[in-house]
Amino acid sequence: MILVVKRIRQGKNSTLSELFIDGKFFCYGLEDSIREVKIKGATAIPAGKYKLELNTYGAMNARYKKRFPDLHRGMIEIKHIPNFSYVYIHIGNNIGDTSGCLLVGDSYKQEKDKDKDYVLTKSAKAYKRLYSLLIGSVAEGEAWIEIGNP
Repeated sequence: MILVVKRIRQGKNSTLSELFIDGKFFCYGLEDSIREVKIKGATAIPAGKYKLELNTYGAMNARYKKRFPDLHRGMIEIKHIPNFSYVYIHIGNNIGDTSGCLLVGDSYKQEKDKDKDYVLTKSAKAYKRLYSLLIGSVAEGEAWIEIGNP
């Protein structure tokens, strides 16, 4: 299974994208700004194709296991990103939630926030739907994410 992230708009410090599975729109994504030089926790994932794997340790994994006990089997981690580690697909609404990761949401606010950045809405709903769809392929080692710049 391949999740395709198409970056469509830039805010002051945010990057809005559309996520596709099997060529069909699935939800929106939000990352930090695209930067030439990486700033820890404040830089979008470099364009490329990466393997998705399960991460079953750490604080975020424990929080999600508690929040979604019937669904959660581990965090979906985007692996082998140069100069990045512990990059997850997770719940969040604005760049303050990203920490260099990919947030997902069913929609976004048409008006940017006071800092001129994009804000996702219905993030938990999109995450649960995406997680349910991806988890089997990720657990079998058959899931990838392809990220492209505008």
